[in-house]
Amino acid sequence: MAPQVPVEAGDIREVRLVEALSERYLAYALSTIVSRSLPDVRDGLKPVHRRLLHAMRELRLNPDSAFKKSARVVGDVIGKFHPHGDQSIYDALVRLAQDFALRYPLIDGQGNFGNIDGDNAAAMRYTEARLTDVAALLLQGIDEDAVDFRPTYDGEALEPVVLPAAFPNLLANGAQGIAVGMATSIPPHNVAELCDALMHLIKRPNASFDKLVELVPGPDFPTGGELVETREGILEAYRTGRGSFRLRARWEKEELKGGLYQIVVTEIPYQVQKSRLIEKIAELLNARKLVLLGDVRDESAAEVRLVLEPKSRNVDPGMLMESLYRQTELEVRVGLNLNVLDSDNTPKVMNLREALQAFLDHRHEVLRRRTAFRLEKIAKRLEVLAGYLVAFLNLDEVIRIIREEDEPKAELMSTFDLTDAQAEAILNMRLRSLRKLEEMELRREHAELSEEQADLQDLLADEPRRWRVISHELAALKKEFGKDTELGRRRTAIGDAPADVIVPLEAVVEREPITVLLSQKGWIRAMKGHHEDVSDAKYKEGDRGRFALKAQTTDKLLLLGTNGRIYTLGADKLPGGRGFGEPVRLLLDLPNDQDVVQVLVHSAGRRLLIASNDGRGFLVPEDEVLAQTRNGKQVLNLAEGAEAAVCRPASPEDDHVAVIGENRKLLVFERAELPEMSRGRGVMLQRYRDGGLSDAKTFNLAEGLAWSMGPGGRVRSETDLTAWIGKRAAAGRLPPNGFPRSNRFGEV
Repeated sequence: MAPQVPVEAGDIREVRLVEALSERYLAYALSTIVSRSLPDVRDGLKPVHRRLLHAMRELRLNPDSAFKKSARVVGDVIGKFHPHGDQSIYDALVRLAQDFALRYPLIDGQGNFGNIDGDNAAAMRYTEARLTDVAALLLQGIDEDAVDFRPTYDGEALEPVVLPAAFPNLLANGAQGIAVGMATSIPPHNVAELCDALMHLIKRPNASFDKLVELVPGPDFPTGGELVETREGILEAYRTGRGSFRLRARWEKEELKGGLYQIVVTEIPYQVQKSRLIEKIAELLNARKLVLLGDVRDESAAEVRLVLEPKSRNVDPGMLMESLYRQTELEVRVGLNLNVLDSDNTPKVMNLREALQAFLDHRHEVLRRRTAFRLEKIAKRLEVLAGYLVAFLNLDEVIRIIREEDEPKAELMSTFDLTDAQAEAILNMRLRSLRKLEEMELRREHAELSEEQADLQDLLADEPRRWRVISHELAALKKEFGKDTELGRRRTAIGDAPADVIVPLEAVVEREPITVLLSQKGWIRAMKGHHEDVSDAKYKEGDRGRFALKAQTTDKLLLLGTNGRIYTLGADKLPGGRGFGEPVRLLLDLPNDQDVVQVLVHSAGRRLLIASNDGRGFLVPEDEVLAQTRNGKQVLNLAEGAEAAVCRPASPEDDHVAVIGENRKLLVFERAELPEMSRGRGVMLQRYRDGGLSDAKTFNLAEGLAWSMGPGGRVRSETDLTAWIGKRAAAGRLPPNGFPRSNRFGEV
């Protein structure tokens, strides 16, 4: 970015708008990324959280001190460090105190700080706060030159650039944030497992991801749940720093009297609001999309207890929960995007090993700086103690100089070869310090400090020893937050990745008989029940019925368009039969110039006879024409000017094919002459001099060729078809007497 040039008053410069916008937007983006949204990899905190903890420390809100009003904390943060809205700062404070939001809360809250139902916290004037032991660890050593400080926004005070962080907060508590053009999403983890991984990384800096994932098997959420992601998925997420984890609610089956049972959900996924979850289940229940579920109720108190009653005792609990996992937030995916600011304040997506190593490097730097700070303090104290000892050895002369000399400080420095600090300390010495016992204490302190000085100098010169010290600190941290402690025990169970359970449509849609009606102008609807006679069905003015078929709400419908595509539509998605329905084009991605040729109820394993009006067709396995999207699946490749005309099921017992053209010529040939394809133009079924194909069907020659005689349901058949049997692609001859003038076989 170009350097900023100060502009004199009244100085106007011409700048291209695109340059001015890009320069300012870049400055805004960098400010958002660095100062608001992304956490620092070293302490895992964003600026607002870091300033909150620092302000509370200055207010002496230690874990063993009394609480103070949250409004006092927020006011100090706004006034001294973070000039933003009080509500946003209070929201940040509240989240640091919520044990269902943070795995290891950094603030100990007193009062209403919200709940897992999604209720908001009380106003800041009602709640009180202080730091937790975990926050104290993050601040440990901040007065010992462990980290750099920078001026606050108004330049009146200093604030830490980063906290010393004797606790791996980034991965232990996680973080979420959205910046300009980038985001971060880090789930929480178990600190004892992190300590194991950190100690292993100290011994083997190039540790494999397999070993690290063995030590850190996955996130550990404050609300528990069960992690059911595959090990390969977890490994890949930690190796790249990007991925997601599949998290499910935990439940148990409670037996009741009379062979009945109920399912009790005891833990829900992370960041899922319990009240919203119950509302969603109730909505699906009222919409009859959870036919295996009878009722849901919330019996939660301090612990989550969500009771699910099955529709009947015969309902399989696993199948019921599988249907709920697929339709509700009882199963969620928690993202991992380890996008953080490194030690140079540069955004970077790190993998697990890089994030752990960055924390270790920070702890090593903190240890080095604290050791150097302590050595400086010891050197100053030893200097003063050496001066005191000189004074005790020459006490009378020192007293004489102080009493008689006009410039005692200069005289002391020249007489006993003292430094300025030593002479100043002697002049400030109290009379009570001149006793013999005090001299002995000074010699003992001098000896102890000299020994400590030698030890710390050795520590600064010995890097392997510094890493051993860090390893011991991690071991102590693991002991404090071990898995046998209430705060340290793993809450999220590591489960096996579930098999691909096929949930039948009946498990999510209630099975009811319906009659599907499609009008001549393309309006489709579903009437409840199976109707033998739909002649009294009402249509829009100028419209009339075209197709009527019996189905179930759990069925899939196959619709053949004139463009040769087959569209798949769930029967439960059809509009009800009270009105006129909806245009089928709105339910499918059907072009305006296309129409629906046929509607069928899908039957697995079946074959379909599909043909175009230019006389070409073939057999296609029905399972291969199911479309996964609204724009259907291209099955019939059409010649220029041709359209799809026929789509009929072909029974395995059928051994012949009957084709009739618009020229009223009927041809019968063996089914073996018709190829089976997944898509294509097909082969010629019948040749025409004028017109094209009108209808076609497969049938069993021994049973004869049957056709419908009209809406009354009468059926006529012809068993002697010798005159019409020929080879495929022949012209055929006029049909038997009594064949419908519509040239169609009808629904038989």
